[in-house]
Amino acid sequence: MRSNLLPLAKEGINYFIVSLSFLGLFLILDFDFLAFIAFVSTLLIGYSFRNPERELCLLEASSFLSPVDGVVQSIVELENHEYAYKIELQSSYKDVGVLRVPTNATVSKVVKQNGTRVSKNSKLFQMLNENAEISFLATQDNKFKIIHRLERSFAPLFIELHNEQKLLQTARYGLMLNGTTYIYLPQNFRINISVGSELKASESLMGYFS
Repeated sequence: MRSNLLPLAKEGINYFIVSLSFLGLFLILDFDFLAFIAFVSTLLIGYSFRNPERELCLLEASSFLSPVDGVVQSIVELENHEYAYKIELQSSYKDVGVLRVPTNATVSKVVKQNGTRVSKNSKLFQMLNENAEISFLATQDNKFKIIHRLERSFAPLFIELHNEQKLLQTARYGLMLNGTTYIYLPQNFRINISVGSELKASESLMGYFS
């Protein structure tokens, strides 16, 4: 995933090929209506799995960029918790689904759980939906955690990480179409965003470790 520079994320290639094959078949058989449906499906798949290059920001080593495209839903201060802040980001199909590393860091733990893909409004969302919990250790022993929880989606949550893996800021590490991201940050983090902010992965500055 990290070295994939194609305009289409590799996770979507099989979906795209299958849809394109159906389009060709329906055109050959002269099934105009089904060919139109397959054509629209191919366009939507290409759009959903798009993999654009992002401008690399020249920022301080302690900078923290957004790992996803999405809108800030809440910023909560946590008490009696390992982390001091919890930031919730909501991503939809109109956003680029590629996940990117927010700061230079080492993966300390990865836990991925398969599950359902019900709506966020469902009571089962937090308990049963497919998710991945990733703990990181940044420079100067700054710890942070990211949880990706999939919502209604035709594709699963893709995560390509393993324990003790060293990552550079902006590197691709997975893909999520339509879901919620929770970011847990330490006390010494200085937040640079507000509720309602629209963020882009690897381009939007969320703050700094002080």
